[in-house]
Amino acid sequence: MSNILIISEPEARRISLQTILTFMGEKPEDVMPVQAVEHLQANHDYSGILIDAEATAMIETLAKDYPYMPFVLVGQSTHQCSGNLVGVVNEPVTYPQLTQMLHRCQAYLSRRPGISISAHNKTKLFRSLIGKSAEIQAVRHMIEQVAPTDANVLILGESGTGKEVVARNVHYLSNRKSGPFIPVNCGAIPGELLESELFGHEKGAFTGAVNSRKGRFELAEGGTLFLDEIGDMPLQMQVKLLRVLQERTYERVGGIKPIPCNVRVIAATHRDLESMITEGNFREDLYYRLNVFPIDSPPLRERKDDIPLLLQELVSRAESELGNTVKFTQASLQSLMEHPWAGNVRELSNLVERLLILFPNKVVDVGDLPPKYQHLDAEIYEPEYPEELLEREAINALFGNDDNDVTATDEFQPSNGDGYALPQDGLNLKEYLADLEVNLITQALEQQEWVVARAAEVLGMRRTTLVEKMRKYGLSKD
Repeated sequence: MSNILIISEPEARRISLQTILTFMGEKPEDVMPVQAVEHLQANHDYSGILIDAEATAMIETLAKDYPYMPFVLVGQSTHQCSGNLVGVVNEPVTYPQLTQMLHRCQAYLSRRPGISISAHNKTKLFRSLIGKSAEIQAVRHMIEQVAPTDANVLILGESGTGKEVVARNVHYLSNRKSGPFIPVNCGAIPGELLESELFGHEKGAFTGAVNSRKGRFELAEGGTLFLDEIGDMPLQMQVKLLRVLQERTYERVGGIKPIPCNVRVIAATHRDLESMITEGNFREDLYYRLNVFPIDSPPLRERKDDIPLLLQELVSRAESELGNTVKFTQASLQSLMEHPWAGNVRELSNLVERLLILFPNKVVDVGDLPPKYQHLDAEIYEPEYPEELLEREAINALFGNDDNDVTATDEFQPSNGDGYALPQDGLNLKEYLADLEVNLITQALEQQEWVVARAAEVLGMRRTTLVEKMRKYGLSKD
């Protein structure tokens, strides 16, 4: 969100709100209550207004003349949330309170009658070693300890925990950082092709080998070779890999010339290699060659306190790359921290990407999260729009006005298209609209066998609103 207007008499309050909003990345403006009306007449694009709870006259003006613009009271107040008054915050104002109120302003604007929101945003995110938990600090410490050495490293952890990120950090903190970092996913390459992929081949070594080709070991010379999903490597390839680790030489497929190997090997797997050794699916001698320095990459469910920092990092990267961001209320953060995260950091980054597409530059509350991530019974804010605004939208729809951006200054424009024509003698618009409303409500109730909840859904309104209108017009099944 942007363009937040502060209407406040006390200078200390203006400064305090300015400070918090600027910290949140907003660009607030402030004005004294006596100048507010003139200021608003010249500016109609504010996405939220913060106003003194004591400014009674200005509050009435906002409610009456600016029903399309949501506002929040700051200070002690007995006002009840209604219409475009979406909330009240007491002082001292806190960051969680303000994000919650900005989310309400956002909901009021996005769901206002006649408004349609289209989101087009695409971003790419990647995982990182972010967090302050003891588990992630231990991983960082081990990386710093082993990186300067040439010891083989075995990274263990569930899928999506960022094992390749650990491997890259080991490489970039090592003396080999100027050399290449070559990743290979052993589970993604068929067993019969893996030998050629790792060691290369000579021309004519097999059908289709029309040229000589370097393997990944050769490409990684002087740097680091990362063997991901080492547990998926076939047994016959495990023997050949063990020989390279022991003798530090290898030959291309179809070649006879030994090639010296100056490569550091880092392996990773989500499998239990010790169980695979017992079952005869992994070589014990290779395991101990690789497992010189094991690093356990912790699952996200064991370091939930890192989730806010991870979200901040993922969102910051998206903002720097594409200019879009997303904010989270305190309740939504708490709900995400309650999630088990079977997909770990990869699942979290995918969720952030999804939210950036759905809610670019907006505030996300619990109700905006996908259902599987909603672990709190948070109150869902439902805007209540003034009758004046609803009637104006009904008029625009009735007479063919396609302008969705309705403001308090919009004037009625008769339709020259296929809309309803105004009778030559005129009509009583209020009575006409009331009769139309009664007719449509009656039809909806009869279609739904007088089940009020279903009729309200058909009419696109809240059940309580429909009940009030039935009471107003004296409508009942009898």
